[in-house]
Amino acid sequence: MKIRQPSTSIIIRTRNEERWITPCFEALFSQSYQDFEIVVVDNESTDKTLDKIRQFSVEKILTISDYLPGKALNLGIKQSVGNYIVCLSAHCLPVNSEWLETLMKTLDGGEQYAGVYGRQEPMSFTPPADRRDLMLVFGLDRKIQRKDSFFHNANSIIRRTCWEKVHFDQTITNIEDRIWAQEMLNLGYQIIYEPEASVYHYHGIHQNGSVERMRNIVHIIESQPENTIFGKIDPDRLEIVAVIPVRGETQKLGDKHQVYYTIEAARESRYIDRVIVSTDSKKTAEIATRSGAECPFIRPPELSKAHINLQAVQKFSLEQLEQEAYYPDLFVHLEETYPFRQAGLLDGMIQHLLVEGYDSVIAASPETGWIWRETDNDDYQRVDSGD
Repeated sequence: MKIRQPSTSIIIRTRNEERWITPCFEALFSQSYQDFEIVVVDNESTDKTLDKIRQFSVEKILTISDYLPGKALNLGIKQSVGNYIVCLSAHCLPVNSEWLETLMKTLDGGEQYAGVYGRQEPMSFTPPADRRDLMLVFGLDRKIQRKDSFFHNANSIIRRTCWEKVHFDQTITNIEDRIWAQEMLNLGYQIIYEPEASVYHYHGIHQNGSVERMRNIVHIIESQPENTIFGKIDPDRLEIVAVIPVRGETQKLGDKHQVYYTIEAARESRYIDRVIVSTDSKKTAEIATRSGAECPFIRPPELSKAHINLQAVQKFSLEQLEQEAYYPDLFVHLEETYPFRQAGLLDGMIQHLLVEGYDSVIAASPETGWIWRETDNDDYQRVDSGD
């Protein structure tokens, strides 16, 4: 019996994209059109990119060492089977579930179309320069290009038959997409820009100019209502873990153990999927488990010595979780010594990190009192700037 091959192959180039893999792949597997395969061409990632990709059961993962964009795409296409080839950057997130279907329907509009590229919209935390470029270049009107060779492989689809006539240039470091599009135009084909097939893209296509001037341009563009929505990563679609390190036996605070309050705050979070207590104490592990947390491992005694910092402890905790093939997208560090947290604080921090594009967020509150430090001679010195 002949096995039916997918009609579409999505080629995704990666290098250290662990921040983006989960939202990207979640968006792909939520598409209305599902007759596709994914081919990953990885440029020797050193983070958890490949581990996260494997959780989505992607079978075709290729490695490229001497990376060039056209070379990577050609490698992926050669290993693909689809009649339609979609090129998608790993850090591009399809805006809706009709993205792939829209690309394919547009390309199917006529045999004269060699390729279609879609709109790219900024994220909520995209810098002004990149935001300006994306909003100016990728407009709202559909275009059929007969002379203009602009084409962008961060978000595109091409016919395999056209690629078989002209492969992507394997010798250049940039604009392999535009060179290919020019070759197609020379052969009598046309290129389409389809704004309805849109992705969120953090990076821009140009990176120069006055920052103040760019902010002014962005402000003018954003004043138009149709351009005020920017991409955000949905925390509901991420895997988020809270890890609470506890050394020794947790103490009582009132009628409950101290660790209980932090566990409860994490369990009340809308976004946190797992609450882990990382401890060297079996008694604390039992208390934490009864309080609703997980204790899948006991820390070794050497990680409880006075000179060991929290970074080493949490690195160990994360490595233990990864050994069970669990690769969280966000890691929430919590300590039992701060038992009382405002309702919604943790979810607010998670949202803030994702909306602003930060690597980390720390909770803080303003201090209006005087601040002192102890000196070497057992005296005290005021360190704040004054009243």
